[in-house]
Amino acid sequence: MKETIYGILRGTQLVSDGAYKKWRLILFFSSLALITIASSHSADSKVHYIAKLQEDVKALRSQYVEKRTQLMGLKMESQIRDLMKKEGVFPSETPPTKIVVTSNTQQL
Repeated sequence: MKETIYGILRGTQLVSDGAYKKWRLILFFSSLALITIASSHSADSKVHYIAKLQEDVKALRSQYVEKRTQLMGLKMESQIRDLMKKEGVFPSETPPTKIVVTSNTQQL
């Protein structure tokens, strides 16, 4: 038992006559480990990218709500009236009249 543990620690099994099969197995497992690590890093980067996009969406939604609220305030008649007073334009004292046009032509 001690001999096999010492052999593994010293690496004598990797340089012996039948070591070719062991090296192939070691390289195969090493390549699988590298592929797994690369896949994990790729998935992590995608998760971070998605989280960043979600934060951007939240920021844009709050900005949209803020601008919509400002627009609603600007569309109010009282707000428009106050802005126009500064420019020297006042509301009309007389209400508008409706103009009705009748046609005098007769159809044949």
